[in-house]
Amino acid sequence: MLEAVILIHGLGRTQWSLKRLEKRLQQLGYVTYNESYPSTKQTVDKSANNYISKALETLEAEKFDKVHFVTHSLGGILVRYYLSNHKIANLGRVLMLAPPNHGSEIADTFKDKWWYKMATGPSGQQLTESSPLYSQLKPLQTEIGVIIGNRSSDPWFNFLFDGEHDGKVSVKSAKLEEQHQLQVVNCGHTLLMENRLVSDAIIKFLQTGELKKAS
Repeated sequence: MLEAVILIHGLGRTQWSLKRLEKRLQQLGYVTYNESYPSTKQTVDKSANNYISKALETLEAEKFDKVHFVTHSLGGILVRYYLSNHKIANLGRVLMLAPPNHGSEIADTFKDKWWYKMATGPSGQQLTESSPLYSQLKPLQTEIGVIIGNRSSDPWFNFLFDGEHDGKVSVKSAKLEEQHQLQVVNCGHTLLMENRLVSDAIIKFLQTGELKKAS
């Protein structure tokens, strides 16, 4: 079984944020694609189409039995947008880390602030709960896993959240309406992918389609 994993980093991050996870996946025999993209310079739709199209072409995706996706934060919205508009015949599983699947409380509150616009660019403006972007996203037709933290890594945003959150994304926002598995972990948003237990869960999901029960 020849399998590939396309990794997609989050807003304002680079490929290096997923390098440790990528190395573990490679050691297990997965072929990986993990590159930086200008997440703060482009809209979500442009980033999704450019990045994932290039990944599939570079990998020569048709030669694999399965092509999986592992994403962090904004990366999950990229893959949802792409798969809402394109079909991948050998699509495998999709594992999202801390995805703002129903928007971001931070975006809702600060979208008009100059510093937020400067830090997040056009994609940041698309992450409000009422953004037209979300109405364009169709249910994913594959096995889906979502891992989200419940410990804040950005305490200065804590006042924005009512329930459990990881400092940037709430557990409520991470959930999808379509069938999916959810695991809540004691970890913050920024370093979620660096957590050994999280990477173990990612690998388990890619291999078996199962996540541990939510805590």
